[in-house]
Amino acid sequence: MKKIALLLFLLNSAFLVAQKEVSGIVKDKTGAPLPGVNIVEKGTSNGVSTDFEGSFRIKVKEGATLVFSYVGFTTVEKAASGDKISITLSENDGQVLNDVVVVGSRNAKRTVVNSAVPIDVINVKDVTTQSGKIEINQLLQYVAPSFNANKQSGSDGADHVDPASLRGMGPDQTLVLINGKRRHQSSLINLFGTRGRGNTGTDLNAIPASSIKRIEILRDGAAAQYGSDAIAGVINIVTNDSVDQFTGSVTYGAFNTHAKGDFPEGTANTKNYRLDRHGNGNSFGKNQDFDGGSVQIGANYGTKIGTKGGYVNVTGEFLNKNKTLRPGFDFRKGFGEAEIQGVNLFVNLAIPIADKTEFYAFGGSNFRDTDAYAFTRNDGERVVESVYPGGYTPRITSKINDNSIAAGIRTESGGGWKWDFSNTLGKNKFHYDIKGTINASLEEKSPHEFDAGGHSLLQNTTNLDVSKNYEDILEGLNIAFGTEFRVEQFEIFAGEEGSYATYDTNGKPITDPTTQSAPIDPISGEPRPGGSQGFPGYSPLNEVNKSRTNFSLYTDAELDITKALMVSGAVRFENYSDFGSTLNGKLASRLKINDHLNLRGSVSTGFRAPSLAQIYYNLRFTNFSSAGATEVLLASNDSEVTRAFGIQKLNEEKAINASLGFTASYGDFTATVDGYLINVKRQNRTNRLF
Repeated sequence: MKKIALLLFLLNSAFLVAQKEVSGIVKDKTGAPLPGVNIVEKGTSNGVSTDFEGSFRIKVKEGATLVFSYVGFTTVEKAASGDKISITLSENDGQVLNDVVVVGSRNAKRTVVNSAVPIDVINVKDVTTQSGKIEINQLLQYVAPSFNANKQSGSDGADHVDPASLRGMGPDQTLVLINGKRRHQSSLINLFGTRGRGNTGTDLNAIPASSIKRIEILRDGAAAQYGSDAIAGVINIVTNDSVDQFTGSVTYGAFNTHAKGDFPEGTANTKNYRLDRHGNGNSFGKNQDFDGGSVQIGANYGTKIGTKGGYVNVTGEFLNKNKTLRPGFDFRKGFGEAEIQGVNLFVNLAIPIADKTEFYAFGGSNFRDTDAYAFTRNDGERVVESVYPGGYTPRITSKINDNSIAAGIRTESGGGWKWDFSNTLGKNKFHYDIKGTINASLEEKSPHEFDAGGHSLLQNTTNLDVSKNYEDILEGLNIAFGTEFRVEQFEIFAGEEGSYATYDTNGKPITDPTTQSAPIDPISGEPRPGGSQGFPGYSPLNEVNKSRTNFSLYTDAELDITKALMVSGAVRFENYSDFGSTLNGKLASRLKINDHLNLRGSVSTGFRAPSLAQIYYNLRFTNFSSAGATEVLLASNDSEVTRAFGIQKLNEEKAINASLGFTASYGDFTATVDGYLINVKRQNRTNRLF
């Protein structure tokens, strides 16, 4: 298949009088590029940071002066007299820069090249305009070799939220941060043969691409620094803080599905046939050469608040994505990517409230209405021929709401101590509607659409982080410590009765199997199953409302013993209300061999707490295999069924991480090579199928 993506237009316009665009590169005295240099139009809050290659691009007023500042280097002012500027910064350990966030280190002067662990920094605006990717998972798949995300089909909820992983590990073994604050996970647990089966992950596509300034990927175990889920690494999303600049984009893409030649009936056919309203395919509808048409409209604008550097930056996005249809076999007449209509809103703001003190907040709301194929029911007790002659392909549709808000206060007290107190609240909710389906036990009386219920996850995290840099201890010492308190709540709520009940021959729900029986299919002679085909509804017996708390303490330190040798260490204690305590540590070091080469390595222990969904999720459903359809019970870890089979209470996963690599920087050329070793021990399985 060939993806055709057309970037129709990208609007960049600043609502300032007589503006011009200035670009350039910032290097140190050896000629090495400096990523993360802060560049501000003097007298304003208009600013940018240099990218991985030390390059920058900024729109300023005519006659403006640019201020270049970076930790460990002397601040330089330069008139924006031309279109291109080349700046060389000289080392000066007294300079402090506050607003550069590099995941994996709480020392503000660390960069991608001189860090002790492997970090990728991705400039999102450049990638989106060059690649035409419209979702964060697609974008990261395109630019980050260690990141992998796959579209699913026929995998229930995973059709609607792409399972994504880092370094080939599970979706729930990567921690996601927004501006350094923990992001809540999805309430979905992946089932069937999907990638990340049995895992819960974070829905990255709920974050609009237009709201992101850059993405930092830490490819190293970091549970000792950031807590649970950071076994594979950390993805930190830094949101836009630009002001007086409007950016808008419209992106369209489609799949070319036309394939030459004849295909025998029942074999793989890449031509697209639209399903009829019952989900039938291959012999119905119109042949198409293109499908999966996607339109994304995004806009971002920021404005100043007050005169002391305050700002608010707002992003809005709309996404409309049609289905793709790849009917290959009789049992999968509906196969392909889901249809999505979504709306995204994200806001990022900061307001100075005193000298060296500011209030900040960021958050967003995402709504998606999705429509995906289930497995085709061709014949047997699940098909009522008078309703669906020749069978049908049910559709699982879901309404997904993902909301979050974070707020806090940052300040710097006497002696250079930096304090950050914050609270982050997030909630993810799935609500399923099953269409083009039937409750076979109701036969002709069955509705063709059901409310199947759903699930939700709420997470509230309160943090206090403290740090200080001592420039006069050897070549520099940075210490940090803090605490975190987190509350999590997982719910499963029931759907309507017809979505889960089995009815008897009189149309009454079966409550006593000894006196009631389901209708018999006249062809197969088997009793007709109940519940909505494609995805059974959650019943009151499946309902769950569980919560837990987590308390943690951490400390870490980085010491530059000499200008060439740096060592760092971290220790973190965590206590969960449901399974107890864990203690983890990390050691890392970087050796500067010369002005161009660095050798680095780390070793750490890690853990991942089982999610509430993994502990309490339960459902009865139909599983399809080579043997046909089978009714299956997915039992929760705390159920009588699992206890009867001797399955113990879930504990945390434990891991040992090690990495070794080097970085090289010669002028505009920069390279990093890293190798990894990881050993993960699972205490027992999350859920069992019976």
